[in-house]
Amino acid sequence: QVQLVESGGGLVQPGGSLRLSCAASRIIFRLYTMGWYRQTPGKQRELVATISSGGSTNYADSVKGRFTISRDNAKNTVALQMNSLKPEDTAVYYCNAVVPATNRNYWGQGTQVTVSS
Repeated sequence: QVQLVESGGGLVQPGGSLRLSCAASRIIFRLYTMGWYRQTPGKQRELVATISSGGSTNYADSVKGRFTISRDNAKNTVALQMNSLKPEDTAVYYCNAVVPATNRNYWGQGTQVTVSS
């Protein structure tokens, strides 16, 4: 059974930093586009950042210049470095693994990020 396990969430003050990590198991990690999404109560889940199997990255406009996504194919992990955090970044962050144009699409359980003073 595929597993995506997120870690690194927590409470941080505005302007602070957090680093989220997602460890994947039981997938051929290097074939997958990995991503981070976030969701707040009453809203749809939204894309934060993705990184393709070839290393191409894509970011939501709201996080460009503040967040950085990276992957380590040797360790089957994807990370999201979040700097200059704002209260509006508060959400549950989910790790996603997908092979585009297939039904191979998996989600982690989510990790809470709260930005508050």
